[in-house]
Amino acid sequence: MCKASPVLSASARLLRLLALLAARPSWTCAELADRMAVTDRTVRRDIAKLRDLGYTVDSDAGPWGGYRLRAGSRVPPLILDDEEALAVAVGLREAALGGALGGDQAALSALLKLRQVLPPRIAERLGEWDDALVRLPWPDAPRLRPGMLLELAAACRRGERARLSYRDGQGRGTVRDVDPYRLVHTGRRWYFVARDVERGWRTFRVDRVERLQPTGHPVEITDPPDPARLVSRNTANGPYPLSVTIRLPLPLADALRVVPATVGTHRADGPDATVVDIGGPDADGLARYLLGLATPLRVLAPDTVREAFVRRTRELLAAQTADGPPPE
Repeated sequence: MCKASPVLSASARLLRLLALLAARPSWTCAELADRMAVTDRTVRRDIAKLRDLGYTVDSDAGPWGGYRLRAGSRVPPLILDDEEALAVAVGLREAALGGALGGDQAALSALLKLRQVLPPRIAERLGEWDDALVRLPWPDAPRLRPGMLLELAAACRRGERARLSYRDGQGRGTVRDVDPYRLVHTGRRWYFVARDVERGWRTFRVDRVERLQPTGHPVEITDPPDPARLVSRNTANGPYPLSVTIRLPLPLADALRVVPATVGTHRADGPDATVVDIGGPDADGLARYLLGLATPLRVLAPDTVREAFVRRTRELLAAQTADGPPPE
């Protein structure tokens, strides 16, 4: 039986050491030696080799000191286990099909490169995923401008005021100064959460953002809102002229399955009930929606929706009663 080449063995050991250093903020020499089944001296020698190759590995002296991999002038090789490789491949596939980055070329290119180097067992699992998955695209799914998500994410990280060029649902263009904060994905659309200097906290659909230009003015955001709740409230109630408040006899987690966060704004009312605000075009439309939930509920306000809900309920009962009107 042939023995493994010492050079190959040393190279594989260096890759293993890099993977360990990237997996945790800090390792002691003894921990690394134990994980790699080598001596402390071998660990110190391999650390020196990594530094010679251009990787920045910091170390602290003393018995409780350790090694840390710091970002340097070189990018470490991407070392993934089986589950991580499959997750990256699936994520790239969804990005390519869904247009999350505004175009599919970059995601497709990265996916093809990754599949060429995937171990056969991972490639087989990815093939099983492709065979089993059927994706039904949204007919009106918005397309993002290439690079816009990355540009907005960078603006949120910089903590710097920016000038936003935006076009609303009616096609009206505006330019406003904003303090970027967060990006929120609802599963169908991306939203940019920022503090409008003149109007306060706002949410902006990313597919309607035309340009974001840094101003060089640093800002510090204190006491920000919950970005997910802000998007939920604005998408559920903001565009509609009427809103209904209902009480569901369900815990918050169960209520979110009945009325999604993109449809209503939820708040717990004790451990076993949830109050939900839902926007709609008119009282009759909201009543139809509430009946379609097919779950016990109480309309708290307004009276117009409550009356429409009761009227439609009686109409349904009457349609199922052969001997006249339903009982009171």
